[in-house]
Amino acid sequence: MPASEVYFSELRLFLEDICCDLCLLDDLGQGALPADAVRIDREFHLGAPSVFADIRVQPAGEQPFFLEVKFGQPRFELVRRLQRKYSLDTEPIRQAARLVLVVDVARRNDWPDIEQEIRAAINPHLRLEVWDETRLQSMIQRRLGANTGAITASRLLTVRDRFEAAMGFQAFGGESIEEYRNDPLHSALLWHLGATQVRALRQAEGRTPRQMLPPQLYRRVAVMMADLACFSSYVRDTRDPAVIRESLTSFYTKSRYEIIHRGGMLYQFVGDAVIAFFGVPRSLTRVADRCLSVAKSLLDIGDSVATHWQRRIDRVQPSGGAHIGLTIGDVEIMSLRPFSRTRVGAVSDSINLASRLVSAARAGEIVVSNSFFHELTEEKKQGFVELEPLEGRNVGKIKAWKLSLAGRYTSPHEPAEAPASPPEQGP
Repeated sequence: MPASEVYFSELRLFLEDICCDLCLLDDLGQGALPADAVRIDREFHLGAPSVFADIRVQPAGEQPFFLEVKFGQPRFELVRRLQRKYSLDTEPIRQAARLVLVVDVARRNDWPDIEQEIRAAINPHLRLEVWDETRLQSMIQRRLGANTGAITASRLLTVRDRFEAAMGFQAFGGESIEEYRNDPLHSALLWHLGATQVRALRQAEGRTPRQMLPPQLYRRVAVMMADLACFSSYVRDTRDPAVIRESLTSFYTKSRYEIIHRGGMLYQFVGDAVIAFFGVPRSLTRVADRCLSVAKSLLDIGDSVATHWQRRIDRVQPSGGAHIGLTIGDVEIMSLRPFSRTRVGAVSDSINLASRLVSAARAGEIVVSNSFFHELTEEKKQGFVELEPLEGRNVGKIKAWKLSLAGRYTSPHEPAEAPASPPEQGP
């Protein structure tokens, strides 16, 4: 990938994060919206094979809308991609009110012609709304009180630092946003939990930063391990290492967003796998249902990442997407250094068990432990089938259940995915 393409790819991911956070915030002085006021989905399926919106925003009591970040994309590619997605007449598009396009208008001398072409290319049911550089900066200033300045290559790290400081101020409070700085503990908590959860822990429970993720034994924690299927095969057949980095960064950032903004804790990434907890640092109602819902979203993200990756390489891969293992049990959180809260580790038999369940799942499948399955509500149990006992190496035979969503986006005229080769072992 050319250097400019690598830059714009990473910039788009960064701006997606910013736009998602802006949608979760009211105007400055009001702070964060209630936790259930906005539902945000990354890589939302639009009802046709391999077609995903960058972001879908569902405000409570209002029609949803789609948000596409297209900074740096050439005119032909910009129009073609939007047409491929939003010329469709599917149920998700019919339910939406508008399409928000975040795009670098200032550098496009022919923007009026491009905008007219886009309006003609998308479903007339969708109202087109454009957020250019000026509007984006204005929204950051109005909702966060942060003046990021121009979003350019030379200032990107400065923009990121200012935005993260503004989110830290929203989460932790302080005398003023001008004086606020994220210290190492604040940065670690924002990474693992996100600003919305940190703010709730501070305001609703009165916790100080050192009290937000205390080392202790946490009971009834749902553990999720999500892994990209056939990852080694994709890497082996990818000539340009920049494509590998782009694909993994996309999977990392979108998975983390889904986890932390739906009540989970992002524990860590291990290679191409993500490990998350639901029930740390505070217990959650219907914890298994919540964890399963996020797992389904991560299947969409994995499918989208694999589809994009496949378009960049020559050899057709035997499978693509994510496969996921879910368990429930106790998790011990501990400091990795004496008195430290900035580096934490976790010990749990549930993590070990989840890695075994991932190995039993193929792309588009979720395998859950028996105890996890019985924590689900009756509605969420629908679609699961009981498996023959799994051989878990050093953990003995495992009773498990599987939910297969592979091929759910295949059109009637398109063959379903061929049986995948045995899944690769997770970490």
